[in-house]
Amino acid sequence: MASKKITITVRIWRQAGPGAEGRFEEHRLEEINTDMSFLEMLDVLNEKLTLAGREPVAFDHDCREGICGMCGAVVDGIAHGPERETTLCQLHMRHFKDGDTICIEPFRGRAFPLVRDLVVDRSAFDRIIQAGGYVSVNAGSARDGNTIPVAQHLAEQAMDAAACIGCGACVAACPNGAAMLFVSGKISQFALLPQGRPERKRRALAMVRAMDNEGFGNCGNERECENVCPKGLSIRNIARLNREYLRAALVGTD
Repeated sequence: MASKKITITVRIWRQAGPGAEGRFEEHRLEEINTDMSFLEMLDVLNEKLTLAGREPVAFDHDCREGICGMCGAVVDGIAHGPERETTLCQLHMRHFKDGDTICIEPFRGRAFPLVRDLVVDRSAFDRIIQAGGYVSVNAGSARDGNTIPVAQHLAEQAMDAAACIGCGACVAACPNGAAMLFVSGKISQFALLPQGRPERKRRALAMVRAMDNEGFGNCGNERECENVCPKGLSIRNIARLNREYLRAALVGTD
């Protein structure tokens, strides 16, 4: 598809800090190339604001290749925007029309306190991982990859769960602000593989406890998390998380 230039209006959330009053600002942007990514469009906006002597919009980004999970905002009411299985940095302006008004606001959730503008603190995810999102192994040289056989269907399911990049879109989309899809992905990728099974009970209890302590809500099976996940994680992982947790809670850890 050939690129073209469009004119858009962005209605973007501005907030100087956690305790400051927030508001929407409107800016008209002309000559936006449809080959630009959404973040490149925000770069154009920030250049315009800087030249006018105003404070640029703060937003998270890093790799801009859909890998790191740093970027994230709610675009027209949808976390990461209207395209399925697409991160904000890989959302391109060709998906918008000339004359569109685009509403941009940060991920919202009690466990994701706002830092500034579109930036939220997602360190709660880090603390959940620290609680049990790892396997304990003896240090030394790596084992041969074929010494522990894994069934193909289990390996594929584990890889699908491990695709989670921890962006937080699931939390932003959930009416309850739940992190169940994120936590279930991390628990599933280990529970499905032999290397993760020795600690599976302790892991399930510890990570769910950490999730609750961070203030995330409960899953209501709305499936909004699945709809906005840029890596297409399935809520089947949440069912697996529930089974892992119940098993650990009823049987206890070793």
